[in-house]
Amino acid sequence: MAWPVHGGLNYAELRSLGLVPGNVLDFSANINPLGTAPGVQQAIRSVDPAGYPDPGCLELREALGMRLDVAPDNILVGNGSTELLHLLARACLTPGAGAAIFTPGFGEYETACHVQGVAAVCIRATPEEGFHWDLPGALDRLAAVQPSLVFLGNPNNPTGHYLGAGAVGQLAEVISDAGLLVLDEAYLSFVEQCWDSRSLLDRGNVVLLRSMTKDHALAGLRLGYLLAAPETLERIAGFQYSWSVNALAQAAGVAALEHYHHVVAGREVARSSKKFLQVELRSLGLECTPSAANFLLVKVGNAAGLRNELLTSHGICVRDCTSFGLPEYIRVGVRRLEECRRLISALEDLTAGLRKYQTISDAIQVVPDDTR
Repeated sequence: MAWPVHGGLNYAELRSLGLVPGNVLDFSANINPLGTAPGVQQAIRSVDPAGYPDPGCLELREALGMRLDVAPDNILVGNGSTELLHLLARACLTPGAGAAIFTPGFGEYETACHVQGVAAVCIRATPEEGFHWDLPGALDRLAAVQPSLVFLGNPNNPTGHYLGAGAVGQLAEVISDAGLLVLDEAYLSFVEQCWDSRSLLDRGNVVLLRSMTKDHALAGLRLGYLLAAPETLERIAGFQYSWSVNALAQAAGVAALEHYHHVVAGREVARSSKKFLQVELRSLGLECTPSAANFLLVKVGNAAGLRNELLTSHGICVRDCTSFGLPEYIRVGVRRLEECRRLISALEDLTAGLRKYQTISDAIQVVPDDTR
């Protein structure tokens, strides 16, 4: 069975290689480098698994509302942001409807459209343009297509590119009579100087999609939420399965909001580690794309080959970006400084062992495709 390609460890792959998951250092996922806050772990242990979860996630929506200064009726909680974007597609897309995706981007955007029988128009940013979208061109295409749904990651995954308020406002304006602009802000908490996107909710055609699995390190529980106008949320919620958000996740979410200092501390660690990685990777001759998020897009030549070498020889996993349409790039999630040093050391060992090649890019070209 073929599973979607995402960050995080592939347990079947590790078993085939004789690797133990706990011994693998995972740079393929982009979460708080400090892990889950101890207070959140305590809250999880206090949950009685025999009881049904609240299907409306009332306590968590109220806690989010207090934190964000948003009414609970403007919040819909989901089993990770992935469930929510699929709900958006189900609610907004029918065969023949238009959809647009800013790419390269999270693969589930296209999957959600495909499940609904819709072939999305891709507005692509290229390496030659520094992964910056051509905004005037994007506005023209959206005006022509008039999509029912537009997916935009901000900051974008995997490039880390972050659009300002003016640019996003123009995008919302051009689709105002046609559909919804879904602004995926899964990595917003790691942006050092972010603008307040909540003002866009007044437009009525903008949905803010956020993830608690990244900033609070709750990936194993799956927890995300939508901010939108109440009538929009009512339409989307009608497609959600009952009890999709389990009791453990809800308790963890409430507790996490009480420990927001943990997110702030994680952002500081990520900032320092990212700066270290940028300097060290460039010293190895590797090209790093500027990123506002807690990960780096790195040009290495043969991403699949390098990933295989790091995993099998050093027990380190990075994200091969071939599924993003970028086979020459890897994505590196920012971890604690000592762990980042281990990654750099592994890359140095790799280059030292292959000195007859000029760069890592050249070295990895000789790795057979069937070694992954």
